[in-house]
Amino acid sequence: MIINTNVASLTAQENATNTNFKIKNSLEKLSSGLKINKASDDASGLAIADKLRTQATSIGQGIDNGNSAITLLQIADKSMSEQSNILDIIKAKLIQANTDTTSSSGRQAISKDVSKLLEQLNNIGEQTNYNGRQLISNSDGVGGASVHTFQIGEKATDTIKTAAVSANTSGLSLTGLSGSAGSTNGITKAEAASYQSTVNAAITKLNTYRADIGSTQNQVESAVRNLMTQETNVTAAESIIRDVDYAQESSSFNKQNIISQAGSYAISQANSASQNVLRLLQ
Repeated sequence: MIINTNVASLTAQENATNTNFKIKNSLEKLSSGLKINKASDDASGLAIADKLRTQATSIGQGIDNGNSAITLLQIADKSMSEQSNILDIIKAKLIQANTDTTSSSGRQAISKDVSKLLEQLNNIGEQTNYNGRQLISNSDGVGGASVHTFQIGEKATDTIKTAAVSANTSGLSLTGLSGSAGSTNGITKAEAASYQSTVNAAITKLNTYRADIGSTQNQVESAVRNLMTQETNVTAAESIIRDVDYAQESSSFNKQNIISQAGSYAISQANSASQNVLRLLQ
């Protein structure tokens, strides 16, 4: 029997150290809720989980972009809806002016109404913006708004575009009507008849703009719904890799805890066993 080196005690201490390390790791996982807290826990799993997290974050931003785009498109559509109401009123005014029951002074009053309505139509185009970006007309009320491009997805190529919109008297070819209505003599009976087809064409063009905005909104809403499904699935995939299974980890912790207690007992027994050598000296 050897007493200078207690191999049994050293072996028990080594096992106890390993067990305590496992307990420490288990407690770290239980307290953080994560199966991977550092690269050494699962290097390849960490790389995959981080990539999935980045993907989920990017998709989430794409969803936010989409919701913002929907708001922008709704603002544009509501503004053009009011412009459409204005054109309806102007059409009615022209019909009123194109009848012999309306006097010359009455036509002059109608002209003033039409001029103010066209001015308001331009005002709506100039004032309609989202975060400072013009939506349906240039800020000068003459040129058109730029094409709107939305990134709805995680890639730079995941974009949805609208057509350029020019919802003002210039873009709707109402400049001639605006000039006649704003003149000293106002709109004549013949002009009232002629400009009705001009207003009809403007209404058709404005409805085309609105149809493009509406179809773009439907496309964006569909893209957002698809992204929401992707985000859920990608997040779930990351969770499987990164998040701890509490039932499994609790069972592992309890197991290691019991082993640790048994190891302490084993160290005690290994140390006391060497004392039996003293009996040989008695």
